[in-house]
Amino acid sequence: MERHRIFNILLAASVASLFLWALSCSMNPVTGKKEFMLLSSGDELALGKQTDTEILKSYGHYEGQALDSYISGIGQKLGALSHQPNLEYSFKVLDSPVVNAFAVPGGFVYLTRGILAYFNDEAELAGVIGHEIGHIAARHSAQQYSRAQAAQLGLGLGSMLSKTFQKYAGLAEAGMSLLFLSYSRDNERQADDLGVLYSSKAGYDARHMANMFVTLERLNPGEGKDGLPAWFSTHPNPPDRIAAIQKKAQEWQAENPQSRFTASRSEYLQRLDGLVFGEDPRQGYVADQAFYHPQLKFQFPVPAGWTVNNTATQVQIFNAKKDAVILLSMAAEKTPAAAAEAFVTGTKATVVRSEGAQVGGFPARRVLADVAGEQGTYRVLAHFIQKDDVVYAFLGYTAQAQFNAHGSAFDRTLGGFANLTDAARINVKPERLAVRKVSRQGSLRQALQGFGVPQDKLEPHAVLNGMKLDDTQPAGTLIKIVVK
Repeated sequence: MERHRIFNILLAASVASLFLWALSCSMNPVTGKKEFMLLSSGDELALGKQTDTEILKSYGHYEGQALDSYISGIGQKLGALSHQPNLEYSFKVLDSPVVNAFAVPGGFVYLTRGILAYFNDEAELAGVIGHEIGHIAARHSAQQYSRAQAAQLGLGLGSMLSKTFQKYAGLAEAGMSLLFLSYSRDNERQADDLGVLYSSKAGYDARHMANMFVTLERLNPGEGKDGLPAWFSTHPNPPDRIAAIQKKAQEWQAENPQSRFTASRSEYLQRLDGLVFGEDPRQGYVADQAFYHPQLKFQFPVPAGWTVNNTATQVQIFNAKKDAVILLSMAAEKTPAAAAEAFVTGTKATVVRSEGAQVGGFPARRVLADVAGEQGTYRVLAHFIQKDDVVYAFLGYTAQAQFNAHGSAFDRTLGGFANLTDAARINVKPERLAVRKVSRQGSLRQALQGFGVPQDKLEPHAVLNGMKLDDTQPAGTLIKIVVK
């Protein structure tokens, strides 16, 4: 009897699954085949718009209208040649030093200023943009989202998903999680093929697309301090990728002998002159065991041995064991008291002590509270500090049993929040790219030394230029150097 009941349940589930599959199949624009898809085109656009707002808030839009227009012009041309030419594509440069480019459903493509610095011609740029458009056209992110939804419904597809993504179920909750998904190698191969196809159709020498992957392998970029994942974190490297890209590009050129293919090296490099390179200290930096924010004009001490992760919306500081964390962010409320009340209410904290205070000469509210979490109870020391028209939420938290070990570090850091008035700390400048012309033929090493690049920076500059130090540079060659 029990076996019969279980059989009926399984049969009903199978029928429901097949019914849902039939209702949810759609034609893939790239392959022309039907595939399981729970997101409509309208859903993809809504998800993309939501994510776009969150991305710009979290990582910042790089201020350079001319560069934005240039990137967008290339992207729009490639988008019109894609398998989804009717999408209203959007192309933005993010103010992040992390080396990455990524796309989200609905036609939204992002390139960091970090990855732009490592391209060496327009053909490389076009290949990578085409690759990201390929992810959109083939609906790779939408496929992963649909599989996640199916997993939530018990269709047995959970094993196909990134563990990071399985916890996201609703459209409104997916958002930024899309940035941390890792495509499959098959997805990457298909996006590479599409990058070659779209950039070749646009008249670029797609063989140069492979050059960027050579640079990425030499660079092997890691996750940045702003929390944005780097290229290989989200784009697994299929075997023989470089050879496969070159082969596809050569095949396309052989099949289209009347077409002309360009790289546009000089035009691209000239666009990079003055581009901010690496971390931008104007958005916050650590020096002499303290954190300084020149734009917002505040400072505070950093505990010795602790790591600072500075993002566009939050400063995160954690110890070596990562069992104690200090967070600084802007509160939504207008007064310290209101911010403290919102914190207590929102976290359902048990208040140990709450009192008015002065921190660095600014009005503040100091709260000591216990907050229940999945791993136990956390003790939190929080300072809500009003500076100008902003209330800063400055919190230190750790396990309740370990608070005595970290409480003094919390006290010194939170209590050390102060106004920044030192002109030397305020008037800092980021490093930038400068494009220089080689005056006479010689090796890259000689050219870089002639431009004053220090010995220990020669190899990083070779990677930056996609070259080897012994490569010969004819007179008139443009190369990039990093200047202060």
